[in-house]
Amino acid sequence: MAKGATDTSNLKRSVGLTGLVLYGLGVTIGAGIYVLVGETIVRAGTYAPAAFLLSSIVMGFTAASFAELSGRVPQAAGEAVYVEKSFALPWLTIAVGLAVLIEAMIAAAAIAVGAAGYVSQLVPLSIETLIIFIVISMAAIACWGIKESVAIAGTMTLVEVTGLLVIISFGIASDPGSLSELPAALAPSPGDWPALSGVLAASMIAFFAFIGFDDVVNLVEETRNPTKVMPWAIGITLFLVTILYVLVSFVAAQNVPVEELNGASAPISLLFERLTGLPPIAITLIAIIATMNGVVIILIMASRVTYGMAQEGRLPKWIGAVSPRTQTPVRATVLIAMIVLVLAVFTPLDTLAETSSEVLLVVFVMINLALVRFKIKCVPAPENAFTVHIAFPITGVVLCLALLLGASLAGG
Repeated sequence: MAKGATDTSNLKRSVGLTGLVLYGLGVTIGAGIYVLVGETIVRAGTYAPAAFLLSSIVMGFTAASFAELSGRVPQAAGEAVYVEKSFALPWLTIAVGLAVLIEAMIAAAAIAVGAAGYVSQLVPLSIETLIIFIVISMAAIACWGIKESVAIAGTMTLVEVTGLLVIISFGIASDPGSLSELPAALAPSPGDWPALSGVLAASMIAFFAFIGFDDVVNLVEETRNPTKVMPWAIGITLFLVTILYVLVSFVAAQNVPVEELNGASAPISLLFERLTGLPPIAITLIAIIATMNGVVIILIMASRVTYGMAQEGRLPKWIGAVSPRTQTPVRATVLIAMIVLVLAVFTPLDTLAETSSEVLLVVFVMINLALVRFKIKCVPAPENAFTVHIAFPITGVVLCLALLLGASLAGG
């Protein structure tokens, strides 16, 4: 490959609103409910829906900030570039960019472990062997091409959403009257500290389950009409996953004892079997698709962050080189996949999820502060760009810090 050809290759604009939403849903659902519903219920019990709702609210204000910033700074490596343009501090840009990469690699490792847990239900191989196969095969898809990768991810997303809808339908049909208990599951009594403590302790796990909408902004350079499309993609993704998570966690908490979910490597398969009485093979296959989808989408996002930082001169240029044939950052994808493999093989799932959430919350604080700085400096947004009141990013900062502190106190 000629050096000149590599340096002049650009990312291809071929993704629309539907592709972005399916991309966001795919990484969010694959990272969340299929892997972590059991752990969330173990910590919060019947109030698991409240933990998901709390995390969604925290995410909502930061999502609004991302929606505006994606129009102000329409570049890959969104978080790092937002901080770069707002604060103009190279060391801070590098710190935020590396934090995003670390979080992404930890998240991909967590999902790969979850995927291996489901695959092990069908394939008699060690978890380590399955993890290696999963990460390598998903990295190959991520290297293939963005249009092809998003198309595959979109198809997988439709399958995984269908699986959740089936579980919700069976859960509600088995006891329609149980829906009357949903409001109570969403709002524990202010005086019930054990319940509130459980919700806060579960919130870091539940927060991990919402990671995904922020990944969408890293496809801004590959999106058609991103100023108009990106805010809608972020909002629709967050709204849909909140509904799905609340209902699935409610159905699970109502139908499977905590002691059975504790340590379950395939919690959604267990829930399906309990609700339907049928062999869990179908939902296990869907869960495998969902979790593998999460891995491939995060690999795509992390490689775009690496590419964007290299383009800005914050990482070595060769790492972000774009292949003229696939028009994707192949070197970055391979490097990220290698690190994910090491993390997935040697780190427990709950540690991966909590660490990823903590790192991302710190990044979100910086993203909200970046938008606050833009607004204080009265930097005008581009014409027709989505904008929010300064109260949104300020609230986002407060809520992210509060969730970090609250989860720390509850866990301690």
